[in-house]
Formats: sequence, structure tokens, C-alpha cells
Amino acid sequence: MNIVAIIPARSGSKSVPDKNIRLLNGKPMLAYSIEHALASKYINRVIVSTDSEKYAEIGRRYGAEVPFLRPAEYAQDTSLDLEVFQHVLKELKERENYSPDAVVQLRPTYPIRNVGDIDAMLEILLSDASIDSVRSVAPAKEIPYKMWKMDEDGKLEPLMKEIPECYNMPRQELPTVYYQNACIDVVRPYVILEQNSMSGTTIYGYKMDQNYDIDTEEEWKAAELEVIRKQKQEEIRQGKKRFVFDIDGVIAKLQPENRYELAEPNEEMIRLINQLYSYGNYIVLNTARGYVTGIDWRDVTEEQFARWGLRYHELHFGKPNADYYIDDKFIGMDELMKMIKE
Repeated sequence: MNIVAIIPARSGSKSVPDKNIRLLNGKPMLAYSIEHALASKYINRVIVSTDSEKYAEIGRRYGAEVPFLRPAEYAQDTSLDLEVFQHVLKELKERENYSPDAVVQLRPTYPIRNVGDIDAMLEILLSDASIDSVRSVAPAKEIPYKMWKMDEDGKLEPLMKEIPECYNMPRQELPTVYYQNACIDVVRPYVILEQNSMSGTTIYGYKMDQNYDIDTEEEWKAAELEVIRKQKQEEIRQGKKRFVFDIDGVIAKLQPENRYELAEPNEEMIRLINQLYSYGNYIVLNTARGYVTGIDWRDVTEEQFARWGLRYHELHFGKPNADYYIDDKFIGMDELMKMIKE
């Protein structure tokens, strides 16, 4: 089937200047959406619609097509997605006699996506001919049942009237409401060209939990932190990292008066370290056992690790005893567990 992803990337931005090509963790933000489309198992054509030759060059560099530029009339602050997509589809038809079976909209302001969601949404659309489009949605934090309209005299009128006095009801008793989160839209071409709509009348909602649409500097910073975290996560899963772990209080539960021979395993942490080891990461253990007393705890420690099934590459003694350790490469156990479990 012919499935095309269209990435609308108008030049300029008032909220975050040139945000579509601004570097996010060293890469133009536009590039992330191109990579998402290229990673899909169904999308076989990726097109960037832009009014800028500079943006077009960046799009091509990262693997997208830019067969033509968008006319200025469709690149205004008030321009509609519908105008942009009609322009692309009509040009493709006239120039190449190309008509796709499905169109995927990936907004470049969304640098974080699960490619599996793109494919799942396409499968939903293509498996049910009655569906005009599939739109990604997320649970709304602010619900419309408690919203009001205000007239010029300051008098309020409830926005929602389907439930009597819904604005006085506990939110737990009100219906769950979703908002379109702008991450992914999948639509049939005839809906765009013949119905003059980006959604049609039968719209399937695909639920998501996260939202990384960027429209402000604050959202930019949050997305950048998440991109960096996911990059580190991928590097860990590829076995490219070297980890150094403390023993007592991390791998072993703390014992009064440093009775290390009585130490019990932190089983959850041991499972995590073994998983890091299985990925191919290098595991180093470093301990202050015996630093103050001069007692040699190596045999006891190695016996404990063998009994606990802990896998590692190096074990070092002689770490200085301290009340606090400060390290610029420190990562908390909770964060590390989150990165492994996702």
C-alpha cells in the first residue's frame, strides 16, 4: 500500500523562534519526526511541507523528500492543516500521478513519539473501512464539565449542559474526557480532498498518556531532558556503559556496627545490575568495607555475591569512608530502575 507521512514545517515561530529546526540535543527538531516516519514498518514515503529552502535542505539531509515548496499563502499564522495537506496531495497527483492509501500527519513540534503508536494507528484505520481517521488523544487534566462561558455582564453559563449541574459534581463521577494531543493523525486521502476535512465524521481515538508537543520554552526544556534520558536509556540497552556501584546500602542492606558478614541482599538491585550486565555493560563494585578498621572483607564479600547470584566484572576495596559522596555522574537508583523497566 502507498502510505505517506507528511510533516508540516512552516518556517519561523513566535513562541520559540525557528523551533522546527532549532537544535534539540544536537539535532534539528524536524529530524526527529522524519526519523519516526522512516522507522515505521508501513510508511513508505516521507514528505516535508515547508515554505523555506533552508528547512527543505535539513529535511532532505535527514532522509525526507521535499519535492516542492509550500506557497506563501499556505504558510501564514492562520493557515489550516487542511490547506497544507490538500496542496501536497494535489501536487503529488498532478506531478507524479501519486495517490496514497493513507496519510499520516506528524507534527515536527513532537520530538518524542513511540513509533509503535504510528503503526498501531495505521492498522486500526486500514482494518476498518468505516473509520475516516484515527487521532491520538490523552486524558484531559481540566474537564469541560466544570468550565463556564461568561457574558459581557459577568454572568456565567455552563459550557456543558448534558448533565444537570455537572459543575457541582465530584470529578470522579463525571465522564472521562480526552483532548487531541497533536502527536499523530492518520486519515484517508478522500477525507482531505473530497470532504474538505482533516478528520471526517467517523473518528477513532487512540489513547496516549504522555504529551511532548512544544509550544513554549518550558516545554522545550522538558522535552530536551526527556530526549537526553531516552538516549542514555538506549545506550544502556546497547551495552555501551560502565557502571560503578557501592555495596552497602545499595547491593547489600545496611547492618548495625558494620557487621558485613550478616549483610542481606537487596534483591531488586541485584536483578537490575544483572540485567545491565546481560546487556553487555561493564559492572564495577567499589566498597569502603575495612577502610577504617583494616579488616580484609574480600573473601566474605565474594562469597556473598556468589551466593546472591550477582554478576560483575571488577570488585575494588579501599573506597574512602564518608558520610556523603558527591559525583557529577551520579544517577539515583529510582531513575536507573525506571530506565531499565520502561
